[in-house]
Amino acid sequence: MKKLTALFTAALIAAAAGAAQARDLGPDEALKLRDAGTIQSFEKLNAAALAQHPGATIEETELEEEYGRYIYQVEVRDTQGVQWDLELDATNGQILKNHRDD
Repeated sequence: MKKLTALFTAALIAAAAGAAQARDLGPDEALKLRDAGTIQSFEKLNAAALAQHPGATIEETELEEEYGRYIYQVEVRDTQGVQWDLELDATNGQILKNHRDD
């Protein structure tokens, strides 16, 4: 039982540490990063996401800082009505994740 409790506690600590490493950036901070040239323009990032699913429409976007890296998250809906979740490196537009939302 002590081992189970220790494993459970370790899992909670790891989950809390992971959650603390990601934070959502508000519009003001995102615009400052864009204006400083730290991240690409939102138009370029949106175009990179849409290039993965031609004809799709953007439904939601979010900028996060994860482990010191700026990640642009985009939800798109393709022409067949399928929703896709994409993550891009906001500094260079590289696609990091592109998966169908179930």
